[in-house]
Formats: sequence, structure tokens, C-alpha cells
Amino acid sequence: IILASSFCIAQAKDSQVKMLAAISQKPAEQNYLWVGTFQMVWNEFADNIVKGPILFKNYKSPLADLLNKQEFKKSMLSEDSYYTAFGPTNIELKKQIEDAIMQKFNEKSDLLDKIDWYHPNNAYLFYAMLIKNFDFQARFDMLADGKFANSKEQVPYFGIDKKSRDTLYDKVHVLFYNNPFDYAVALDSDKDEVILYRTNTKKDFLSLYNSLEQKSKKYKGNKAFVAGDQLKVPYMSIKQDASYDKLCGKEILNTDRLYIDKALQTVQFNMNNRGVKLKSEAVMNIMTMSMPIMV
Repeated sequence: IILASSFCIAQAKDSQVKMLAAISQKPAEQNYLWVGTFQMVWNEFADNIVKGPILFKNYKSPLADLLNKQEFKKSMLSEDSYYTAFGPTNIELKKQIEDAIMQKFNEKSDLLDKIDWYHPNNAYLFYAMLIKNFDFQARFDMLADGKFANSKEQVPYFGIDKKSRDTLYDKVHVLFYNNPFDYAVALDSDKDEVILYRTNTKKDFLSLYNSLEQKSKKYKGNKAFVAGDQLKVPYMSIKQDASYDKLCGKEILNTDRLYIDKALQTVQFNMNNRGVKLKSEAVMNIMTMSMPIMV
């Protein structure tokens, strides 16, 4: 199995979480990542301050509509994998967050210094960090370097070939194989799994995941990975920073003239023959609109 255009999912097997993180890699296109940290800060703002869906005055946002569905919640995660906080936007909250993530994860924030903590219109700040490592149950073999998709440079690969030891075959499960451009496998880690989905379909992450589930349920072929099968997976090292500018600067209904000043997220995803490391942060700073001057 050689991944060219791929959809990679990291998820917990025995929990409510369907999709913890997802990465889409397509030839000659930008990598796209999804992690639930921004959804987490959105939920906190909606549930604790707005007391309902976040809607904008005189502006319809498809992204806000999607976030308001709250299909991902922090209650789906184990508490040792995430940290959230919210409160008045002030320097005391910044220090509280910095101390907490250092103590819990031994990590520093890449986002907190991007906030103007002394702005006179500051109201609330919402923060989330997610740290999750997926250690494969067995270390996959290093394979020969090769090109990935339309890349010009050689990249490292790992997986299984005819020289690999038999014990590796039990760590891979075929979810379905319809043709060389439509198949998926799951790689076992200690308590979780990483799904690699080869597809040319261009859909949003949730649609891709639902499609994967349906194909897996319908598939009646052999799901065992056996001698003669090959697995070839490129190393992945992806960092993506996002600023949800279309959500910013618009008055929020059912609030005291609040608006989103900054909505930021960063994701780091690394996969090699030993497993996957995931780190993501999100922050959303809320301000109060200045009162109009009466003349």
C-alpha cells in the first residue's frame, strides 16, 4: 500500500471520540489539518458567556454554523490530554495558563504573546491546549526513501515489506480495499489507532470520516494484513497556524456588544515509524465594542 493522496486520522478506540485529529495531504496542494482545540474554546464561549449559539449581527457565517453544532467536546477526551481556561483577559490569567501548561505538559504557549493583554476593551479570553502521543505497538521498519505525491525531494518512508518480521503484520488492520485509489488501514498504538485513508475525494474532514466508516462497514473482503502485503507510509512533519479572521470584528448577538478580536490556532503533527505526536493550541480573545459617540 503506497500513500499518494491521503487522509490521516488519529483517534481513541474505546471512547466517544470519533476523530481527534485529521490531516489531509494531496499532490501539489497545501496540507490541511483539523484538531478540536478551536472547537473547545468556541464551546466554552458559547456555553459560559453567550449561553447559546454564537451568532453575528448582520453577518451569516457557515463556519460559525458548523462550530455551533458542537460535534466535538472536551468531555470526549481524557483529562490528561488537554487543558482549558477562560476568564477576564488580564495578565493574571496569562500567568495562570502559562504555569498550568508547564506543570501539566512541560510546554510553553506559542499563542499567548500574540494577545494584547492591556487593551482597554478586553473582556474575556478562552484558551485550550491538547497534547496527545500515539506510540505504535511495534516499531515499523524503515524503508527506502522515495518521493511522496508530486514532491521533488526524497522523503523517508516506514512500513512493512517482504523483509519485515511477521509480528508487524498483526499491528495493521485493513478497513477496506476497493482499488489502488480507495482504501484504508488502521495502525495500532497502545490505546488508540491511526487510520490512513487513500482517497482522491475532496470533502471536508467530517464527510471523509463518515465515508470511511460506511465503506469499512460495507467491506466484505479480507481485513487481515498478511504475508505478501506491503505498507509504505511517508514520514509526516506538519505545522499549521490558523487565524479565523472571518469570525473577528463582528458584533455578537445576545451579548453586551461583544466581538471576537483574535481567533487563533496552531497544530503540530509528526508521524514516524514509532508513532504520532500531536500538539495543538487555540485562543480566542473577546472584546467589548466602544460605545458610539453621541453628538
